[in-house]
Amino acid sequence: MTHLYHLFNELRRHGKLAAKRHPMFEKNRFGKFIMYFMAIFWIGYLVFFGVSFATLFQEAAPNMEPYHILNAGLLIVLILDFIGRFPFQKTPTQEVKPYLLLPVKKSRLIDFLLIRSGLSSFNALWLFFFIPFALFSTIPNYFGIGGIITYGIGTYLLIVFNNYWFLLSHTLIRERIWWILLPITVYALLGVAEFTLDHPLSTFTVDLGEGFIEGKMWAYLVVVSAIAVMWLINRTIMSKLVYAEINKVDDTKIRVLSEYKFLERYGEIGEYCRLELKMLFRNKRCKASLRIIIILVVVFSTALSFGNMYDGPFMKNFIGIYNFVVFGTVILSQIMGYEGNYFDGLMTRKGSIYSLLRAKYYLYSAGVALPFLLTIPVVVAGKLSLLSAFAFAFFAIGPVYFMLFQLAVYNNKTVPLNEGLTGRQAAGTGFQNLVSFGTFGLPLILLFSLDAIFGETAGQWTLLAIGLAFTLTSHLWIRNVYNRFMKRRYANMEGFRDTK
Repeated sequence: MTHLYHLFNELRRHGKLAAKRHPMFEKNRFGKFIMYFMAIFWIGYLVFFGVSFATLFQEAAPNMEPYHILNAGLLIVLILDFIGRFPFQKTPTQEVKPYLLLPVKKSRLIDFLLIRSGLSSFNALWLFFFIPFALFSTIPNYFGIGGIITYGIGTYLLIVFNNYWFLLSHTLIRERIWWILLPITVYALLGVAEFTLDHPLSTFTVDLGEGFIEGKMWAYLVVVSAIAVMWLINRTIMSKLVYAEINKVDDTKIRVLSEYKFLERYGEIGEYCRLELKMLFRNKRCKASLRIIIILVVVFSTALSFGNMYDGPFMKNFIGIYNFVVFGTVILSQIMGYEGNYFDGLMTRKGSIYSLLRAKYYLYSAGVALPFLLTIPVVVAGKLSLLSAFAFAFFAIGPVYFMLFQLAVYNNKTVPLNEGLTGRQAAGTGFQNLVSFGTFGLPLILLFSLDAIFGETAGQWTLLAIGLAFTLTSHLWIRNVYNRFMKRRYANMEGFRDTK
């Protein structure tokens, strides 16, 4: 046991040292401050919702206990937790590789990483919802403080189980995108069972939640057993995937790859468009980003077209803007970072950076056609007007892209092309995070301000006019970005070399 403790403590120390020694550690400090601020912000939200739901459930259903209503919806909480982990949680398989040549058992390394994942502070966030809910519901009246404590322990164990279920799904999805059908199928089957078989899931979760409150051992054993099963499955799959990825040989098959020859007619701009397309479709990180973007846009568009839960004015406009903005925000927030891998070659030709920036703008502006097509069912369903779709599209390729292209001047971190999205130091700098938040927040604030001042139709026409103004003058501000970039080119070149 002492040997295992020292091993786990040494691996934990290695993880901290690796983060501190990374060249972007100093630049990421402000970004981490923003993330901590956002964490505190969401903690406040969870506490607010916990207190509000306790009061709301008491008033809405006086014949039922509030904790029975919440426990009936525990599956919804777990689904929200599952979805919320995608942008933040890393899969541990990549961190095993550096230790495989050392005289340390692979199983112990994976055990350590799974233990660290289970004890992550991210799993405790939901306690800021459940504990305030328990305090302000009827639990203290019947079960006292002990009931609140045992309820908190039980819900925490449920979140830990959900953590390992997410790790399993995310690990498989990283290997093959088609594995995304696994969680979709599981949740779909659970939904069908719930609504066609007299609500067996909600009945079970109500009994389970009450078992937590009463401190019954069977309730904890059920969840702990589920955690143990999910642990063993993760352990087995991760052990296989570590060696499978190391032994993978990509050149055993002859692949026919598109050369995008139709772009040759556009000269140097066309050549850089070809370079950008090859980067997007042939590299692991870029392909993963595109897949996630497409999935999110399709899901949100489908939900808005055929569902009623997002019919409010805020959610309709938010989803409409999100669909057009997310593509540029995810890719262009790292603008010039991907080129950091071969930046010295780009600098050998005069004016190449200017042509590259123009090619990026034209290509990503054309990419807005995809969310526009997916918005057509939303327009047909009457959820958004055609004017709104055009306004959002041109605002995205106008002011939003204008903000994102400013990052080309200041980004000096090389982004690994074949590293996963959740690789080390993948969060970006503080300035990148602020601009990314601005690309989503500014359109919403401006849209609702214009609607309040001029009315909905006039506000959308104004938004469209602003977007057209930035779009039609794109050659001017791209030239300005290029000139400012050239003044900083040596400092940026040094940053790209240091972070390769």
